[in-house]
Amino acid sequence: MLRLAADENFDNRIVRGLWRRAPELDIARVQDSGLSGADDPTVLEWAAQEGRVLLTHDASTLTHYAYARVAANKPMPGVFEVPRAVPIGVAIEDILLIAECSLDGEWEGQVRYLPLR
Repeated sequence: MLRLAADENFDNRIVRGLWRRAPELDIARVQDSGLSGADDPTVLEWAAQEGRVLLTHDASTLTHYAYARVAANKPMPGVFEVPRAVPIGVAIEDILLIAECSLDGEWEGQVRYLPLR
């Protein structure tokens, strides 16, 4: 199953819903990893070192730094941007589908947007 990370501002209701639906899901919150207040490049570096696809609501700055990592040939396991307007249930369903059906490394160097539909 895909390893995930939720950035510091990611909606915790989605994270809790993911854990309720799939307790075995490997999802780490940035703030639980000692990175509270860290800038986007630091968070992306940590996610790359941990091999975690990053979940974010931040389409403006974080995705810019993700693309910069790719351009610099640095590892970037992937980013999923989830607009705050996406209903929580839809976000949970889509993230679970991605986590359960993805192959290791499938999202390397990619920034994708939810919802999937």
